[in-house]
Amino acid sequence: MVHALTSSVSPVPVRVAAVPHGDAYVDAVLPATAVCVGPRHDPSPWLDPAYLTAHAGQVDVVHLHTGYGHLPEDEVVSWTEALRRTGVPLVVTVHQLRDPDQPARSRHDAHLAALLATAEVVLTLTPGAADEIAERFGRTAIVVAHPSLTAADPDTGAERGLVGLAPGTVRTAVPDRAALVRAALSGAVSGGGRLRVFVEPGQSLCADPDLAVADGLEVVTREPARWAQQLQELHVAVLPERCGTHSRDLEVCRDVGTRVVAPSCGWFADQWSDVVVYGNDEERGLDPVSLGAAVAAALTRPMPRPADRAWRAGQQAAVRAVHEQVYGQVLADRPVGV
Repeated sequence: MVHALTSSVSPVPVRVAAVPHGDAYVDAVLPATAVCVGPRHDPSPWLDPAYLTAHAGQVDVVHLHTGYGHLPEDEVVSWTEALRRTGVPLVVTVHQLRDPDQPARSRHDAHLAALLATAEVVLTLTPGAADEIAERFGRTAIVVAHPSLTAADPDTGAERGLVGLAPGTVRTAVPDRAALVRAALSGAVSGGGRLRVFVEPGQSLCADPDLAVADGLEVVTREPARWAQQLQELHVAVLPERCGTHSRDLEVCRDVGTRVVAPSCGWFADQWSDVVVYGNDEERGLDPVSLGAAVAAALTRPMPRPADRAWRAGQQAAVRAVHEQVYGQVLADRPVGV
């Protein structure tokens, strides 16, 4: 869903300091009337108050997406103060209302409180997230759909019955990889399929030797350069997080035609209604029975068709139009001479 604003088109390209710079999502939503400025470093130098102050004259708007989770709370506050001093307007897209890479939610909550109190415009990806932003932070967020990030590879085939799980490293969002694997494997086998677990390069599955040789289970290395193709080879992909809000992998699965089993936390089902939900959140933890049942149920459904490219192109055009209107709006509201 896209909530349109009154059109306001700048005659010259809007100079956007995007954080991060050069990200696939940032590239997908950037309108033709805007250009990203500044170095492509990670972390972004635009998050440094001194750098921002010194280069404020070279930018029209800062658009913050992600990439600030490493900052202490007081540094985020100092950064927002620098924005106010320089008069550079801030636009924030809330991708995560609970940062899955942070051990506790208090740090990210403090980040969001400071950022959303400063932002001229707030965007997010789903109606559920917008409602949560209004309830928790008192801000109205414009809802823009997550755009397409890839297209199905015509030379890559999918295997019916193949379930994929990429648990990543042990972290707050995935505290017990072995439990996830066991539950997903149970569902895959009971549904007449098998499980493929993707491990990060140079890592192993877990310390459980019995699980590593279980029937119906194979372990392969996740290949970042061809991750979309690896997802396309699946009938079902399981998202493992017990905390988080939206998922880029879910959008890739929609693009390539892979069914998604998503956790009950966050707003994954708002992001794409054609998912199967299982119990997994911070309050109650993983429900392994629910995950096994969800995987088995997903295998009974046909593999979805890859997203229609014309529809995706129209969706992306609408999202870019909203960004164009937002940038025009904040520039129009900017005091003369700033």
